[in-house]
Amino acid sequence: MKSRVESVFAHLEKKPDVVLLANSVEPHLDNSFFHLFDVPSGLFEGSIEVAHPDGHLDLLTGALEADSAELAAQRDPHTTVHRVGRGEIGPLLARLVPAGATVGLNYRELTHGGYLQLGEMLPGRSFVDAGVGLARARAVKDASEIERIRRAAAIGSQVGTEIPSLLRAGMTELELAAEMEYRMNRLGANGRSFSTIVGFGAHSAEPHYAPDDTRLRPGDSIVCDFGAWYRRYACDITRSFHFGPRDPELKAVHECVERAQQAALETLRPGIAGKEVHAAAAAVIDASPWKGRFTHGLGHALGLAVHDGGTGLAPNVDDLLEEGMVVTVEPGIYLTGRGGVRIEDDVVITKQGYEFLTTAPRGYLEVDA
Repeated sequence: MKSRVESVFAHLEKKPDVVLLANSVEPHLDNSFFHLFDVPSGLFEGSIEVAHPDGHLDLLTGALEADSAELAAQRDPHTTVHRVGRGEIGPLLARLVPAGATVGLNYRELTHGGYLQLGEMLPGRSFVDAGVGLARARAVKDASEIERIRRAAAIGSQVGTEIPSLLRAGMTELELAAEMEYRMNRLGANGRSFSTIVGFGAHSAEPHYAPDDTRLRPGDSIVCDFGAWYRRYACDITRSFHFGPRDPELKAVHECVERAQQAALETLRPGIAGKEVHAAAAAVIDASPWKGRFTHGLGHALGLAVHDGGTGLAPNVDDLLEEGMVVTVEPGIYLTGRGGVRIEDDVVITKQGYEFLTTAPRGYLEVDA
């Protein structure tokens, strides 16, 4: 992981002497920790990394994850694993971080308690925010990262293809969500990348809806937003369906969302600003009868987290896309109290434009009730 460590320092205008990442307890774990040290399993609660400008990484961890860490470090000669017990982290950390050093921290992910604890363990050092360097280093994925996202996306796509066969009148949103997650695990996922969204009828008009015991009825629109997690990397896919009989307006809404997504996809290339991609999709919807019903940004970065930071696709994003970035493209139209449609795909930016990672059918599908 030497190149990843070096990339963090390269993206920092003012170079600290070291960059230090400190995990608290779940869910307060820093995904950048796993970007710099590629280990497929383990929580690494309370573990600390000290990254050096020459690409070397010191990892301080306890007995729970030490075996996994040492096994992963066998593939990385630039990482040193230190097994530490209670009370041993502070003295070792003080030896690894030079007196008077400037220490880069990830302020976005570090807890306040963790910050205070580091101040006690490292007196005389000054702290600065290294979050920009970490985010920029993570934004462009290397080949191994793209391959894992591709695998997660293949799992999600397979389940997306199977959803219509799972639908039956009277099933609950929670039942469908559970079946989707089960199938992702059967296909090799390590779990879900976020809480699965399944919305029937009016609930499909709520973009961040949490499923409940609402039952599927004929005439309902359906939105399923879900993702597989594969070796720490996420996918994020949304597919929308209609559970017969046909609703002409919702069919037209679906077709409009498809056109909006295609317009955005046709703009994707290195060097374009995120806001320009969003604008391409918004222009299609604003020219339709449903102007004002597209209520969120077009997409976000994807990687170790489902909302991975880095360059997104939204009206206020001036950052430019680069080859190797992975983003979602997810326009939607939401008719409050009635139903909604969202289509979401994961793509990687290429020299020529983009490549689909998710492959489930996107077109309007009316499932027989």
